Amino acid sequence: MTGKRLILIMGDQLSRNVSALKGARKTKDVILMGELWDEATSVQHHKKKIILVLSAMRHFAEELRKDGWRVDYQKLDDKGAARSFTALIKRAVKEHKPAALVVTEPSEKRVLLEGEVLGKALSIPVDIRADDRFVASHEEFDDWAKGRKQLRMEYFYREMRRKTGLLMEHDKPAGGEWNFDKENRKPASADLFMPAPKGFKPDAITKDVIALVKDKFADHFGDAEPFQFAVTRKGALKALDHFIEEALPCFGDFQDAMLTGERFLYHSVLSAYLNIGLLDPLEVCQRAENAYLSGEAPINAVEGFIRQIIGWREYVRGHYWRGGEDYVRQNYFANSRKLPGFYWSGDTDMACMREAITQTREDAYAHHIQRLMVTGLFAMLAGIDPYDVHEWYLIVYFDAFEWVEAPNVIGMSQYADGGALGSKPYAASGAYINRMSDYCKNCRYAVSKKTEENACPFNPLYWDFLARNEDKLKDNPRLSQMYRTWAKMDKGTKLSYRARARAILEKLDAGERI
Repeated sequence: MTGKRLILIMGDQLSRNVSALKGARKTKDVILMGELWDEATSVQHHKKKIILVLSAMRHFAEELRKDGWRVDYQKLDDKGAARSFTALIKRAVKEHKPAALVVTEPSEKRVLLEGEVLGKALSIPVDIRADDRFVASHEEFDDWAKGRKQLRMEYFYREMRRKTGLLMEHDKPAGGEWNFDKENRKPASADLFMPAPKGFKPDAITKDVIALVKDKFADHFGDAEPFQFAVTRKGALKALDHFIEEALPCFGDFQDAMLTGERFLYHSVLSAYLNIGLLDPLEVCQRAENAYLSGEAPINAVEGFIRQIIGWREYVRGHYWRGGEDYVRQNYFANSRKLPGFYWSGDTDMACMREAITQTREDAYAHHIQRLMVTGLFAMLAGIDPYDVHEWYLIVYFDAFEWVEAPNVIGMSQYADGGALGSKPYAASGAYINRMSDYCKNCRYAVSKKTEENACPFNPLYWDFLARNEDKLKDNPRLSQMYRTWAKMDKGTKLSYRARARAILEKLDAGERI
């Protein structure tokens, strides 16, 4: 096409390699970017997440301009600013009169639907291109999934290893194993050296965005400051280098550990940079692989890290797009309890919940075990409506976009899809949290108690969860041992567990402090 094209770049597509920019011409085409009220308020996103995305967008637009591109950029508070993608594009088409609109496929279903509706209304061709920043295309995932009775990430992950060649020695996995989890998941101790993630001082652009967010989104969840995330590719690369050099060697050993006051441990805190386009998944994995090949990091750490990116991240994306329009409304256990208020305030006597929620409010971050085995575990055991849980996770975390968040919550955390994504519900008592953290030492509740008033709430809620869902779960082979244990308990013990669980849930329903 020889005519001028309008190229839309969304807030999670901040990459020079995004497909919409392929074949673009600096002197002729126009890049369209817009800060949109409808996107910032689709849910009440954490203030830090809005700051991250808007500041990264402004920096990316400025970099493109300096490089000679024509950029039509709308700020959120511009006079007469469009509120939606539809309004933004219609205005730009009227102004620039392009011969075609080019866009990379949106990452979320609701935005794709808006684009498809708009495409039918526009008088110009709309070129929606595949998002090739992922290892597996939609078609590849569908081909892999076709005909399988159960989808399991481990087998998909092996295909991604073969496709990319990462940690492969000819046709064999490096180190002789595909998965080194048996060497990981050690509890951490407070005397370990804890490298903090790379932080960045806000520049003038970011300071302007912070002021904007504090003014326009004062009622949104979370603290706006201090803000220390990278907002440019250059900064994200520095954060990657810092993780590889300082934290990756111990990542595998302590990836599931939790410590009071240690919010990051050896985690990379790179997920948001991947999700908005500042980092490319393969370049991140290749940096980790090089650390293994050069002897700077052990295989168990590097394999575990790479698995999170080309295994789990790709796997949940495939599930999201296969899941249908009602994916986030699935509710296998028919849970209906409303999300407790302490998920917003952190006002609870449960030390593990208080720790995870407080850092979430302050940092817009908690690592995957805090999400899965603390806040997510409590919600499932307590019978919280999974849609409410899904919305909470989408709101509170800086890396939460629906394509990656929803399968992690609906499928992995809440088992609301009945096992389509994972092989079992991740149910546990307080013993797991005690084994993997020091939280129980600082808690009003006693993890060693079972049914007493001061017993850890996870203990009775765990057995109550198994009991009330026995018809749905008793045939799951990964839970058979737990149901045999339940069957051997005397009637009085069972009644005590369930009575204590009922008392806890009644307090939740009454809005009383737990």
